[in-house]
Amino acid sequence: MSLRQRPVPGAAGNGPRRGPAAAAAAAQRRRRRRRRRRRAGGHGGAADGGDLRTPPFVPWHEGLDLLDWLGAFFGFQRDNVRNQREHLVLLLANAQMRLQPPPDNIEALDPAVVRRLRKKLLHNYTSWCAFLGRKPNVWVSDSPSPASLLRRPSSSSSADPRRDLLYISLYLLIWGEAANLRFVPECLAYIFHHMAMDLNRILEGYTDDATGRPALPAISGENAFLARVVVPVYKTISAEVAASRNGTAPHTAWRNYDDVNEYFWSRHVFDRLRWPLDLSRGFFAAPPSRNRVGKTGFVEQRSFWNVYRSFDRLWVMLLLFLQAAAIVAWQGHVWPWRNLRTRDDQVPVLTVFITWAALRLLQAMLDAGTQYSLVSRENRWLALRMALKILVAAGWTVAFSVLYARVWDQRHRDRGPRWSRAADQRLLNFLEAAAVFVLPEVLALVLFLVPWLRNFLEKTNWRILYVLTWWFQTRTFVGRGLREGLVDNVKYSLFWAVLLAAKFSFSYFLQIQPMVAPTKAIYNIRRVNYQWHEFFAHANRFAAVVLWIPVVLIYLMDIQIWYAIFSSLTGALVGLFSHLGEIRNVQQLRLRFQFFASAMQFNLMPEEQLFKDRGTLRSKFKDAILRLKLRYGLGRPYKKIELNQVEARRFALIWNEIIASFREEDIISDREVELLELPPDLWNIRVVRWPCLLLSTSSCSP
Repeated sequence: MSLRQRPVPGAAGNGPRRGPAAAAAAAQRRRRRRRRRRRAGGHGGAADGGDLRTPPFVPWHEGLDLLDWLGAFFGFQRDNVRNQREHLVLLLANAQMRLQPPPDNIEALDPAVVRRLRKKLLHNYTSWCAFLGRKPNVWVSDSPSPASLLRRPSSSSSADPRRDLLYISLYLLIWGEAANLRFVPECLAYIFHHMAMDLNRILEGYTDDATGRPALPAISGENAFLARVVVPVYKTISAEVAASRNGTAPHTAWRNYDDVNEYFWSRHVFDRLRWPLDLSRGFFAAPPSRNRVGKTGFVEQRSFWNVYRSFDRLWVMLLLFLQAAAIVAWQGHVWPWRNLRTRDDQVPVLTVFITWAALRLLQAMLDAGTQYSLVSRENRWLALRMALKILVAAGWTVAFSVLYARVWDQRHRDRGPRWSRAADQRLLNFLEAAAVFVLPEVLALVLFLVPWLRNFLEKTNWRILYVLTWWFQTRTFVGRGLREGLVDNVKYSLFWAVLLAAKFSFSYFLQIQPMVAPTKAIYNIRRVNYQWHEFFAHANRFAAVVLWIPVVLIYLMDIQIWYAIFSSLTGALVGLFSHLGEIRNVQQLRLRFQFFASAMQFNLMPEEQLFKDRGTLRSKFKDAILRLKLRYGLGRPYKKIELNQVEARRFALIWNEIIASFREEDIISDREVELLELPPDLWNIRVVRWPCLLLSTSSCSP
């Protein structure tokens, strides 16, 4: 698996230098020859395995390889080239050894190995390009079309891994010299994107329009990559770290690695930074410059309101249920459905939508108040979204209030026991508005219950989906499509459904409902002279509020107690089914030890025997029954296990390896190793012998 390049004709020192006109003429002749070879079905130059162009101003000889060629063109350090050469050889060797089935010629590098390694190394780069709507600058066809194969039947480009090796080597050289830039992988993807384009221009024989010479990289020269790419970005990050004052400065005053990395999640980064890097841009400005780029994805504002903002869904759920439960329980019946017999009792429950809209308005205002530092000239859309969310939430609050007032206004005009058609129509208008209001929550619930659909929508880079999801969240590149599976979501939902059912039942029947009668009694008291200031004249509302304060506080806080109870029960149930702590003492170990050999043989059966004996449904059913017997010790627990039945030598070998690993981890001592390990096979004994620990009578005593 040699990476050495074949000798390049016309290298430096092999002939006289040519002028610009001669170089342009030579490049034109090469392009003509390349076109003729394409028509004839031959190779297409460097991209298809032809000779590579010699780097200018660098002595070139036969002993240099592809990484030296890249280092000479792009200005990588020599030590970095040597390190990444060894790195690449080890990666290719490991991938080659894992081929199944092994190739006939193990010494020859399989092109499929190089292709898979290139896909794996550049997976983040290709995903980043798809996220930004850019075409990757990796000009290699992973699956050539049949038409191209018919046009070039004699082409061996698919079997020549040189271009794949060039892309792999270029990425490794960038990564090896990036230093702390490795913590900003999308920045490395941006650098690789432009340097890969320069590499393609060299391989395809492009000519520089300004000089007429063959194209050169935008960054070249001795140690050019370090001086012109790594150092500017590193100095920017270093200045931000210095501005943090060892983490004591406010979070809004400096950028961390995440902020620098998220800057490259925008399509506008290509126009802002350009290539070569434009050091006059605000991205490279150091604090406290006003023109520098600020926070990009998240900013932390230290405030007590974060307790509500971070858990807004929990607070909204608790407050809405408290309001609805108080309205329902006010009628005085024990069971809640008996309090909702008439429409006059049902309509007041709809006030929860007014409260819900007001809580959304509060959430939108908190988002704007805590994330205003993210707003800058480069992300004006974020400010627009914050303002629109506040306006929409305020509009819903006003709309629900007006619609609800119109319902009761028409109801009071009717002056009858039955609701008129006009009142029903206004109530229907309110319900239609409520349906539109809860539609986003219903969609979120559907996406939660069908996680594969949400993962598909998050991973799909369609612009129409960006427009639809822009209102709810900012586009993120990292963390997309990481939702749990359907079974896990069902378990999670079932856990919270049972927990909330228990909590709300307890709160309704033992906290809220018992407070209705005392509250009504306090309201009906007349001519009371209070010792404190009466905030509400001619009423006892303040006394009722004081009565409800401890109940409401307990109602809001006891969900932690319910969570502790149900999480403990769930953990105990999971541990029970996982058989954690099933063998608690030596007696249990001695009882189960005689099944270990059978279980180990059953679970470690050779693969060929597995497919031979367990292919039918009947054999699978027998295996399931046997697995249950081995797990729970059913059948004949004291049956002697003979040597020819369970291959005791294999069991003893595996058991002793387990004990040896315990000793290496310093879990047990040498004395305990002697007591736990199985003795060697001597005297042709036909039964599995137990460790000394299980044979001692003292170990069995309580």
